[in-house]
Amino acid sequence: MSRKTRFWALFVVLIIAGALVNSWAMLGEAHVERKELKDFPAQVGDWTQKGVDQRLDEQTMAVLKASDYLLRDYRSKTGEFANYYVGYYASQRDGSSFHSPLNCLPGSGWTMSAPGKTTVMLSDGQTFEANKYIIENEGVKQLMLYWYQGRGRVVVSEYWGKVFTVLDSISMRRSDAAMVRITVPVTTSDEAALNAAKNFAAATAPTLPDFVPN
Repeated sequence: MSRKTRFWALFVVLIIAGALVNSWAMLGEAHVERKELKDFPAQVGDWTQKGVDQRLDEQTMAVLKASDYLLRDYRSKTGEFANYYVGYYASQRDGSSFHSPLNCLPGSGWTMSAPGKTTVMLSDGQTFEANKYIIENEGVKQLMLYWYQGRGRVVVSEYWGKVFTVLDSISMRRSDAAMVRITVPVTTSDEAALNAAKNFAAATAPTLPDFVPN
């Protein structure tokens, strides 16, 4: 292929790519139907809502920039407690995006240890992976699970979450997603807290796509 032919081939590719990008920008985000997180069930499996939904202050919301969120406590029939946070972003095109606990928690005085990953198994045999940490602050010790979810994917890596967001923005015209976090007090052992957190994650996972669409 001659230099002139390569030039014109590249020129045509750039024109087509530019047209596609402009068309994508003009079309905007694809609309997806979803329920508001305030309507998330008060009863999920053996877990029941305890107290009212917690609200974040304006300063925190200015940093998070979430389109919708849920912050709620649950209690199991056997007495375990779990705090559930879901921060949903309808679009990440404008720079709004989930904030990793790895950045937020240390800045709030929490120390993080025992990093790892764990597998959550659902009642139908399906599984997904979640990040796992022990977090402590002023004598309070908790076990935390968190992951990123949206557009039919559950990922533990913030990096891959960003990569999939770019790819899905092109192929699906969607960048909506959520960060999901579960914290459970460590009262007897780390293992017992982990089992409780995984149990709660498995109980809530089948319902979550109604609020964080696949």
